[in-house]
Amino acid sequence: MLFLPHQHEHWLYVWIPLFGAFMWFATLWALLITWLASGRPRYVSMDGKIAYISDVGADILKPLFIVGCAITGLSFFLSCAIERWLRHEGRLVANMRRRERVLSCLSIFFASVGMCGLILLSIFDTKRHPSLHRVFLLVFIVGVGLSAIFTVSEYRWISHDFVEIRKLKHAYIAKGTIAGILILLAIAFAITLFQATDPGAILEWIIAFGFTFYVLTFFFDLRMAKGVHKGELSRQRLLAMQQRGQGGAATREANEAGGPPGANGYAGHANGYGNGVAANGYQGGGYAANGHGAAGPNGYAQMSNANGPATVGRADAPIAYPANARAANRASAGYP
Repeated sequence: MLFLPHQHEHWLYVWIPLFGAFMWFATLWALLITWLASGRPRYVSMDGKIAYISDVGADILKPLFIVGCAITGLSFFLSCAIERWLRHEGRLVANMRRRERVLSCLSIFFASVGMCGLILLSIFDTKRHPSLHRVFLLVFIVGVGLSAIFTVSEYRWISHDFVEIRKLKHAYIAKGTIAGILILLAIAFAITLFQATDPGAILEWIIAFGFTFYVLTFFFDLRMAKGVHKGELSRQRLLAMQQRGQGGAATREANEAGGPPGANGYAGHANGYGNGVAANGYQGGGYAANGHGAAGPNGYAQMSNANGPATVGRADAPIAYPANARAANRASAGYP
């Protein structure tokens, strides 16, 4: 990561779900526009009046269909894997229990199953290999569906441990809503596939376009690592902060991850955390509005100028801490 400033390192991986979603959306539009612009032709593999995605993809646009499916499947798998890696590195809110780690690993495994199913169904098209195509279509749907269920379950348990973290709650609700709608539509699609051909085709197009939005949720998930240093949200550090009664500080750091950089270069902070009373009057580990502190009502000395020594303790016996207010807090939490 030497060629990018720390606050921009997240762009090394957040583009993956973004590019995958764009590629999938563009592929679908190319297939749909081609079929409509050609006068809605009836392909050899069609049973009804409305073409399925695979009917159009098995014709002249098959190379595009294969490339689009391969990029989308790989992007989906990498997004799940990178999210797990960032949690392990402590740049996203860590898994606090083995249960969440197991759910994450299962999500990655079934994402790989879905990826393989998507790539193989594009290669074994419905015109030349109808039976294999439907098998791999089922593999894709089941793989992505189970991966979504395990991912949402993981988020549910993480958000249960950190109920104050707004971004986890938003991510959990967004993923759960989109995944729930797509799974219900997939069940309806499986029923209509054999009993009502044209409604099944419409549902397939809707599900496919909806999958774009599910892939996009990983863009916002990975972007939460913006400005967060390795280990800053690790399990060990979060537990240590909770044991020291600094759970509120941990929550604030997680809430502000991915926000705009502050004056000292850290996301979401004006001048970092203080261990005393900040200039805005909040007690205990609050923010310094401009780096200047003031004497408190109980005779405690607060943060002095952020560019000079910061002191915490009684006014008659100050304890020297590092110059930077955020560094003082990180040191008190046992983080280098």
